[in-house]
Amino acid sequence: MYEYLSNNCTCTYVLGVFVLLWVLVWFYRDNLEITKVLEKHVFVTGCDSGFGHLLCKRLNKRGFRVLAGCLTEKGADDLKRATGPFLKTCILDVTSTASIQKALEWTKKEVGDKGLWGLVNNAGRSLPMGPSEWMKIKDFESTLKVNMTGVIEMTMNFFPLVKKARGRVVNVASVLGRVAANGGGYCISKFAVESFSDCLRRDIQNFGVNVCIIEPGFFKTQVTSLEPIERELHRLWNQLTPEVKESYGDKYLDKYIKIQRLIMNTICDSDLSKVTNCMEHALLAVHPRTRYSAGWDAKLLWIPLSYMPACIVDIALKLVLPKPAKSV
Repeated sequence: MYEYLSNNCTCTYVLGVFVLLWVLVWFYRDNLEITKVLEKHVFVTGCDSGFGHLLCKRLNKRGFRVLAGCLTEKGADDLKRATGPFLKTCILDVTSTASIQKALEWTKKEVGDKGLWGLVNNAGRSLPMGPSEWMKIKDFESTLKVNMTGVIEMTMNFFPLVKKARGRVVNVASVLGRVAANGGGYCISKFAVESFSDCLRRDIQNFGVNVCIIEPGFFKTQVTSLEPIERELHRLWNQLTPEVKESYGDKYLDKYIKIQRLIMNTICDSDLSKVTNCMEHALLAVHPRTRYSAGWDAKLLWIPLSYMPACIVDIALKLVLPKPAKSV
């Protein structure tokens, strides 16, 4: 009996030492950073506001040669005024092949023979979001063109430059790319970004290029602004047939909006640096992670929920969302 307990304690001790060493090695590797940052170019999409705007300012301070794709002239001017001479901007609409090609030719001239160290696919849109039955095909397409097709087309066009530099592709997905919590194109597009990134990473792993996925939780940006969300919900409701409206009931829209307000006001985080810190690590680390979960709600709610059986997620959402008038 004594010998058994002694052996058991020894095994526990060895296992504990192994786990401790593994954790220490992981932290050491995770904190190693690349050198010669001043020689590296990073292209970021969606830099007019939000994550992209903040990331460009942070990378500029780090010494990167930042190439910022902005949708509007105002967004580009605002960013240039807030940064130094090493940051350059171009007008970019990721839904336009011609605009992407123009940005690519401009980037080739900027990076020269060095290639492109980082491509950050940050541009995105969320609206319209709401019950799937309320959507028309064009409502899905408007979001998919930015969040899915835009990411793929940007990556495929810019990839030769990234490959030359043995750099990184950083794709911004979402926790809603792990848990489909509402209808519309947003969740669909973010699931697609997750899948595309996994496929790309596995296809090119022998070329020294890293593909990283950023999975932000809910943050206070234009994507989560309540006014446009509610405006789009009213538009969707108004385009429904009388039969569909009757099945949901007259009070359903108001209840749905109240729940959206509660969710956004309760869990939306105003500290955008939690996301840009992940992006910076993906670009600076010698050994970047495959996935980054940003925000307390991502780590404590959405990611754990994504590993639950589908029936658990279904029940949870059923309890949160309002009940239609003619539900079964």
